Amino acid sequence: MPSTHTDKAFEADLRDLREKLLAMGAKVEAHIADSVRALTERDSTLAERVIQADKEVNRLEVEIDETCRRILALRQPAASDLRLITTALKIVTDLERIGDLAVNIAERAKDLNEAPPLKPYVDTPRLADLAQQQVKKALDAFVSSDVAKAEAVLKEDEHLDVLYLKIFNELLSYMMEDSKNIRRATALMFIAKHLERIGDHATNVAEMVVYMVRGTDIRHPRSRNLTTAP
Repeated sequence: MPSTHTDKAFEADLRDLREKLLAMGAKVEAHIADSVRALTERDSTLAERVIQADKEVNRLEVEIDETCRRILALRQPAASDLRLITTALKIVTDLERIGDLAVNIAERAKDLNEAPPLKPYVDTPRLADLAQQQVKKALDAFVSSDVAKAEAVLKEDEHLDVLYLKIFNELLSYMMEDSKNIRRATALMFIAKHLERIGDHATNVAEMVVYMVRGTDIRHPRSRNLTTAP
């Protein structure tokens, strides 16, 4: 009977860990969308809300770290569960950094909203949507322990890179045409780069899902092999 109680308590701890990670993921997904909407709708009040809401993301990071440490201290997890906890510790770092990048975008949006728009915002919202979807898909792969979903995230990162390069080149041409465009174009370049980096963090999460399920570390390109059997 004590063993049964212990197993149930351990499962409850792991369930709590997953739920907190999903809650944190949902918040950073929303912050990505809101930070870019603050730019496209010229809504500096919304941008400020994103900046202030980052405190909740940071709070969840601390809670998840504490949950992982408690599980490691009180339980004796098997190898697969140990990989899950290790993965959670890595994922929470990426999610916190995604939250920071959303704050950076919101801060740039506030600055840009003080000046006339440089150009219609078309590709930047598309890039934001791709980045947000990558984060969501990576977290879905984590929840379902689905390597195929994780590998899809890795493959789709190229779409973000291509769109980021398109935005960068377009903004560079604006800068070359008129020096008065440099400050605004530079700010938009930073926003695009932040979104591209969010995609990279989603890729990190997906790589950790592969490690969690297969026990194979594919974080470095030379060791990545998406066709390796479990």
